[in-house]
Amino acid sequence: MKKITLIAVLFLTCAGIGIAQESSNDTDNREKLQFGIKAGLNYSNVYDEEGEEFRADPKFGLAAGISLAIPFGKYLGVQPEALISQKGFRGHGTMLGNEYTFTRTTTYLDIPLQVAFKPSEFFTLFAGPQYSYLLNQRDVFTNSSSSYVQEKEFDNDNIRKNVFGVVGGLDINLKHITLGTRVGCDLQNNHGDGTSNTPRYKNVWFQGTIGYAFYK
Repeated sequence: MKKITLIAVLFLTCAGIGIAQESSNDTDNREKLQFGIKAGLNYSNVYDEEGEEFRADPKFGLAAGISLAIPFGKYLGVQPEALISQKGFRGHGTMLGNEYTFTRTTTYLDIPLQVAFKPSEFFTLFAGPQYSYLLNQRDVFTNSSSSYVQEKEFDNDNIRKNVFGVVGGLDINLKHITLGTRVGCDLQNNHGDGTSNTPRYKNVWFQGTIGYAFYK
């Protein structure tokens, strides 16, 4: 009787371990190719490289796009993305005794090329370069008596003409749902002819998104 009981305990223990491993393999998607969609908000401002008396307030903008996660084993991978991303700032002051506000909204096509470190199935760390292509710029100037709006569209057929920056952040993975946060900053303007310069006013932004991942 004791032998039968011992065998039963060992069988149930082995079965439990097998079920647990199978369950873990079902939820651990780190080695799977993933395609995702995501949407959320940017909280952005500009930084004055020369550190002079420039005052600006942050503003919210939309961010949405697609991502592709390519694994290199269980713990490393790359994740390129393509996002439509709104950045900008708000300013205010006094001119000729009248108060005014100024709002700039810039819409970019952001292409981050991120290296992914996956220490757990539940979260992923990211960092890498980003190339941004300006699509639209909208300026709104308002004072007590009037409001002026100027909007420009940009057709950029030269992929070398862009704003180069860096991004980094964290994703929390809840099976197919992904909660993401990023921080980014511009570094230089590439003019498309092999030359570049450091912009005086750099976009700085925090990004929060929610996404859905498809696995293969």
